[in-house]
Formats: sequence, structure tokens, C-alpha cells
Amino acid sequence: MDKTDFLYPRSRYRGAVKPENLVFNANLQEFSQRVSYICCLETGGKMSPAESYQAIKSLWKELKQSKRQLGIGETDT
Repeated sequence: MDKTDFLYPRSRYRGAVKPENLVFNANLQEFSQRVSYICCLETGGKMSPAESYQAIKSLWKELKQSKRQLGIGETDT
């Protein structure tokens, strides 16, 4: 097993195969992994709860912006 695969595991995408869905899925998995690291750092006392909250809030904003830019969830009219 490669070190990168161990540190940043990826799951296969099983939804409708469209480029924007694949990109968003990759972004979502990265968001999840980073939130997990932040939670571990906070639990271990390496980050304060306020720092953790701000870091996760920032990541959430990035994910929302990604969704918006990719046009995920918009209705086709």
C-alpha cells in the first residue's frame, strides 16, 4: 500500500457518471478527510474548539463554492 493511499483513502464513485459529479465527489471526500483530521487534532488538544470550528467552517464554504461552480443541484429549466 502506498503512503498516500493510506493517508488519503478514496472510495469509488457509484452515482451518475458526469464530470462535474466526479469532481464534486473528489472534493467531498477531501472535505471529509480534512474534517476528520481537524476533529482528531481538537480531540488531542492540538487545536482549540474555536480554531477547529473556524477551520471546518472555512472548508464548508469551499465545498459550497465548489458545488455552486460545478452547477450541482441546479434545476434544468
